[in-house]
Amino acid sequence: MSETSPKLRAELDGIPTYKPGKPGKPTASGGPAAYKLSSNENPYPPLSGVMERAIEAAGAFNRYPDLACSGLMEELADRFGVPVSHLATGTGSVGVAQQLLQATSGPGDEVIYAWRSFEAYPIITQIAGAASIKVPLTPGDAHDLDAMAEAITERTRLIFVCNPNNPTGTVVRRAELERFLDRVPGDVLVVLDEAYREFIRPGRGAEGGEVPDGVEIYRDRPNVAVLRTFSKAYGLAGLRVGFAIAHEPVAAALRKTAVPFGVSQIAQEAAIASLRAEDELLGRVGALVAERERVHAGLVGQGWTVPETQANFVWLRLGERTVAFAAACEAAGVVVRPFPGEGVRVTIGEHEANDLFLQAAETFRKEM
Repeated sequence: MSETSPKLRAELDGIPTYKPGKPGKPTASGGPAAYKLSSNENPYPPLSGVMERAIEAAGAFNRYPDLACSGLMEELADRFGVPVSHLATGTGSVGVAQQLLQATSGPGDEVIYAWRSFEAYPIITQIAGAASIKVPLTPGDAHDLDAMAEAITERTRLIFVCNPNNPTGTVVRRAELERFLDRVPGDVLVVLDEAYREFIRPGRGAEGGEVPDGVEIYRDRPNVAVLRTFSKAYGLAGLRVGFAIAHEPVAAALRKTAVPFGVSQIAQEAAIASLRAEDELLGRVGALVAERERVHAGLVGQGWTVPETQANFVWLRLGERTVAFAAACEAAGVVVRPFPGEGVRVTIGEHEANDLFLQAAETFRKEM
């Protein structure tokens, strides 16, 4: 038997591993399972009619799903006022993001994004064989678009702008985004990753100004694509369905790079039903936003420095105290998402979970 192994791509060496949010488990005192505030999941059950439609679709899972996602594509086209030819679906917005990299970038190319931002960006960039150009956030944990524009070179192929940014929750506003886009060459694709778009509320933040809807930005800019997902506000994280809105050449490339039959029929039908329950969705999102404001105000009242957030989570920059803070939260009954040496991201969950988190944060601060 040969002692040699198959040759694998060198780009995979040292690739960072995506770390999912830690699941809840019994507390150290033996109490009930801890609330999971580590994955930015929606704490509510599926919207009205979604479960029924998904169950009906499950009765035919011995068949392949609709490869073109025809029903969902038509629903999205109507919802956003775009041609079906400008749409592409995938396994969550991260799946579509990987398709974008496959379509644009390879060895010798560069991909620019803020850091810290969505932790999948360096992973999918390295898988594509491209080089990551990480541009540090501002002292306020926001995108530094001027620095990102200055980082563009002749090798730049794609730029991610995560808005709101994960994990900090900070936003890029219309005027600064448009100034940035005016500086980006037309042959460089700018991806507006708007996974948390539904949680944005107007008139917030010291900077002022409107937080733009990427779909409106894309209409007049052929080099802009928008990512959206059903995982967050819509509560379909376990079904893995996301989509992109982009001009025809980019959308067509996304459809070419998609894994055949990647979006199950159950996911397609659940997404359609979710879109049709938008009034109920807005009510649920409104309740989560109110909880977000309560948690943010509570942390500020305790003396924490917390950036303004327009997502369904808050960010605490804790540096070397990050791991200890996460452990204290878990002992108190809530699991948060630590980024060792940097900070913690805490999802807005049920009222009771948020109360436990605020109590843990207050206790930790008093003991610092």
